[in-house]
Amino acid sequence: METGSENNKRIKIVADSGIPFLKGVFEPFADVLYKEGAAITREDLMDASALLTRTRTKCNRELLEGTSVKIIATATIGTDHIDTDWCNEAGILVRNAAGCNAGGVMEYVFSAIYGTAARKSINLSGKTLGIIGVGHVGKRVLQMFRYLGFNVLQCDPPRAAAEGDFQFVSQEYLLEHSDIVTMHVPLDDTTRGMCDEAFFSKMKDGTLFLNASRGEIVDEDALLRHIGRLGPVIIDTWKNEPDINHALMEKVYIATPHIAGYSYQGKQNGTSAAVRAVAHYFGFTDLYEFFPPTEFPENEAVKLDLKGKTQGEIAAVIQYNYPIFTDDFMFRLEPGAFERLRTEYKYRREVYVD
Repeated sequence: METGSENNKRIKIVADSGIPFLKGVFEPFADVLYKEGAAITREDLMDASALLTRTRTKCNRELLEGTSVKIIATATIGTDHIDTDWCNEAGILVRNAAGCNAGGVMEYVFSAIYGTAARKSINLSGKTLGIIGVGHVGKRVLQMFRYLGFNVLQCDPPRAAAEGDFQFVSQEYLLEHSDIVTMHVPLDDTTRGMCDEAFFSKMKDGTLFLNASRGEIVDEDALLRHIGRLGPVIIDTWKNEPDINHALMEKVYIATPHIAGYSYQGKQNGTSAAVRAVAHYFGFTDLYEFFPPTEFPENEAVKLDLKGKTQGEIAAVIQYNYPIFTDDFMFRLEPGAFERLRTEYKYRREVYVD
């Protein structure tokens, strides 16, 4: 969307300083203020036309009312840090980076499940994987695990309502029949606290549970009550980040500081989507097709030809490319360094399927 007179003057953009590949991109067209996401204030935005965020800036009436912000572009899939209803009422356009980190999260799930199975001598042959939330990430998980011969159950009520329920099952059925349950839902009023006492009670003893969506979907007290009879529990997203539940952390098998989607390619995708959204709004034509360059050969995605490969061979490639237990180890060494571990995280390469 071009805004006419906005194109005739230099605008101000406020951006989370943690967004990678961004510095220098908008400077030919705008004045840019970089700040840590949680430190961005209403005063910073009073004369700003655009706000680029990650998840740590709470974009609500308190932050935005009375400012000149016209567009919020978040370099993330989720928008739960943005009060979208209020922004719509206020005439502020909101754009997210749908699907930007789907490949990275899929590899996190794969590495977590196969790494856990290897360490705990779990035979994955014939197992049933239940995916709750089959959007951009869930679809990637579905494709990979179906290729590997898993029986996969899908639960996604919004998609079932829109597309018909022939390929979906109820949440109750999925929980009762799955050996592995992985969560990939957005955070909203229908999903907040959905993994509660009733949810975990329906799961079979020994079920592996993985959450890499949002921490607030899990009732952590309920999970703690059931964790002894469940199988390995893998948690990447936590309630009250960065002030996480250390009692839960001590009991889960793999704990990571909300980095499941932190691949180099995922970060490129997220920044690209945010930049393009702002560029199109203000008519910065040179940035309409912006994509961050891959600066070093070691950051190139890893090509994986699945044809003829056994599960073990595929697992070996992904585990070598992303040794998830290193992230678990570093987090347990410094559980209080949640934000620093995320900020200083060395983005891993994605594996792409040929």
